[in-house]
Amino acid sequence: MEPGILSYEGFDPAAEGLREALCTLGNGYVATRGAAPESAADGVHYPGTYVAGCYDRLTSVVAGREVENEDLVNTPNWLPLRFRTPGQDWFTLAGGQVLDHRQDLDTRRGVLTRSTRFRDPDGRVLAVTQRRLVSMHDPHVAALETTFVAENWSGPLDVWAGLDGRVVNAGVARYRDLDGRHLVPVAEGYDERDGVVWLQVRTASSQIRIAQAARLVVDGGPAPADAERAPGRSAVRVRPELVRGVPLTVEKRVALYTSQDRAISESLAAARERAARLPPFADLLADHVAAWDRLWRTSAIVVPGEPQQALDLYVFHLLQTLSEHTAHLDVGMPARGLHGEAYRGHVFWDELFVFPFLLLSFPRVARSLLMYRWRRLPRARQAAAEAGYRGAMYPWQSGSDGRDETQRVHLNPASGRWVEDHSHLQRHVGIAVAHNVWQYYQATGDVAFLHGYGAEMLVEIARFWCSLVTYDAATDRYDLRGVMGPDEYHDAYPGAARPGIDNNAYTNVMVTRLLRYTLDALALLPEHERAALRERLALGDDEMDLFERVGRRMRVVFHGDGVISQFEGYDQLAELDWAAYRARYPAIRRLDRILEAEGDSVNRYQASKQADVLMLVFLLGERGLIDALAALGYPFDRAALDRTVDHYLARTSHGSTLSAVVHAWVLASRDPKASWRFFREALDSDLADVQGGTTAEGVHLGAMAGAVDLVRRCYTGLDLSDGVLRLAPRLPPGMAELRFRLRYRNHWGIEVRCADDAVRVRLARSQQPPITVAVDGEERVLAPGETWRVSRAGAR
Repeated sequence: MEPGILSYEGFDPAAEGLREALCTLGNGYVATRGAAPESAADGVHYPGTYVAGCYDRLTSVVAGREVENEDLVNTPNWLPLRFRTPGQDWFTLAGGQVLDHRQDLDTRRGVLTRSTRFRDPDGRVLAVTQRRLVSMHDPHVAALETTFVAENWSGPLDVWAGLDGRVVNAGVARYRDLDGRHLVPVAEGYDERDGVVWLQVRTASSQIRIAQAARLVVDGGPAPADAERAPGRSAVRVRPELVRGVPLTVEKRVALYTSQDRAISESLAAARERAARLPPFADLLADHVAAWDRLWRTSAIVVPGEPQQALDLYVFHLLQTLSEHTAHLDVGMPARGLHGEAYRGHVFWDELFVFPFLLLSFPRVARSLLMYRWRRLPRARQAAAEAGYRGAMYPWQSGSDGRDETQRVHLNPASGRWVEDHSHLQRHVGIAVAHNVWQYYQATGDVAFLHGYGAEMLVEIARFWCSLVTYDAATDRYDLRGVMGPDEYHDAYPGAARPGIDNNAYTNVMVTRLLRYTLDALALLPEHERAALRERLALGDDEMDLFERVGRRMRVVFHGDGVISQFEGYDQLAELDWAAYRARYPAIRRLDRILEAEGDSVNRYQASKQADVLMLVFLLGERGLIDALAALGYPFDRAALDRTVDHYLARTSHGSTLSAVVHAWVLASRDPKASWRFFREALDSDLADVQGGTTAEGVHLGAMAGAVDLVRRCYTGLDLSDGVLRLAPRLPPGMAELRFRLRYRNHWGIEVRCADDAVRVRLARSQQPPITVAVDGEERVLAPGETWRVSRAGAR
């Protein structure tokens, strides 16, 4: 298979949803699924275009109750381009007229190419080649180039091109009981003077105006066109003459703006003016490819063999969702990218898995995601106050304005029942925000960000958790009750009247880290600035002392032979007959749905959807976890950690794509072969759709980033803490070498090569000061332009 190319041969209706998601093109501002331009949403195809931060809120009646949901809006479809031979119906992939069909996604250039040969009922063969881009150079531009060849005939071809605003949000089957009619027509039309067809709609409740304008060019020039208009749709029709064997090219050049954009007077005027002046497709393509080339020079990871294609694809989709254009927007990171409507386009904690990628390549984008959280700090404060707490309580699901978008009921497809959902108790999302703030500082040394924004977020999140804890004088420990951990299966004790579980190990340990981050961040600020911040936040010595005490005396529960309990009482739950369930069901990743359909509950069992306790190793490292427990007064060593890892490996169903990432990380130093297997599963998460149909609803951006992170940080032992760039490679079997570039503290071109025989680090020439680099514990100060090669003979 050609490097950087994802290819699909033939048309497979059952796989079309997956292909459309994986062939999405985007630029961080807007993305469009890889649907055929002649297709409509019909159960096989689902053309969708999503603009970052474009949300709308509707109320539906579900299970006898009113439910309000905010969705990332499926905006007007700019793709439609249909064609037919004289006297025939429009060609479609599903019409039984396809002789050959191939689709190629070029991840290096950001171009989707489709080649199809059709034969009509009269035997006329039409070859169609289409190239598509969503410009990485100009975020408001997209283009479609279609080349037609009449292979055995000559005559007119009917071509229809439009902009369709009558689309709805209907891309996820289990949401179809919810109202998805987010778009209201505003205006549509065609200007004969410049050949621009245009459309404007608005969202139903958020009142965002979305405008698209397109210009159709035939063989490089204007062509006589007939305009068609209807509420919510605008189109033109042309009838060029084809000559047997002679290619004819039709270009559709598109501009898109919304009322949320800056530096425009009005969205429709901006779109019409831009579309009228767009250059030829070849020029748009050249600028677009140059922009992608710049991105790849920064973010490419080179590994030997088969993993390369998946890594390229996943980096590609990360960059399409979170590009430098994102840094100019007030948006968070949708967990399923801009690739579909799963999770309604909401922002969860998945950015925790994406931040390492951004920090090493695009720290400015990471900063913009933190600014999304900072701007919603007032809403988080309000949520905490309304719940009776201090500080800031960030919601599990966030959208446009930071209010809690977490669903309170959800549909179980296995039973067809709507069931109570307590996911809003996953308050550990605030811990993820705090961890990202601190990791951003570690990677960039940006004290100005801590002073202006980061320290305030840390203080308010720390306040929240310290107001949530309860003190047990008998044991001199602090408890956290009524939460949900990352596991997500356990939202209550069996038969309990209230939701939530107590003393979740992940939450409790990470709260102690959060408190440490907060105190350290305050200590980093100049004394007068620290005093001013404390005065503004009314942060007194008593509260600082509380941060210290809770950070030293948080409770962590253990069971058996020193195994960390996922939560208090976990060891009292029943053991699941894993073998029996694997024998009865083809897949048990969503064990919670299986048990609910059987009238049972996963709350009764020692069974996890995904890594929970083991997330601590993923975030803190083995030494970091052991040190964190020691600081709390709990003796814990490598042998106890091994027992803990073994305990949860045997009791996890991997119902989340994030789980394989964490397990590959945890096993990297103790079982390299097992780590490699989980790494390959992470690589397959979306490419092979291991969740059984979910990728068609939107990619799993956290899992994609996690797979990339395994290569760049885990297997290299890369660590940026304490002002030192550390490498301690532990390459797994099947990966003899890897190469990449990274950014660290204003050094923008650090080249790293890790192999069995040696590690090489080279700093690009610049005016930046030297940095300290450590390889396998040996430190050296490197200046810009210097290279350090460390021999590692026999390291594996």
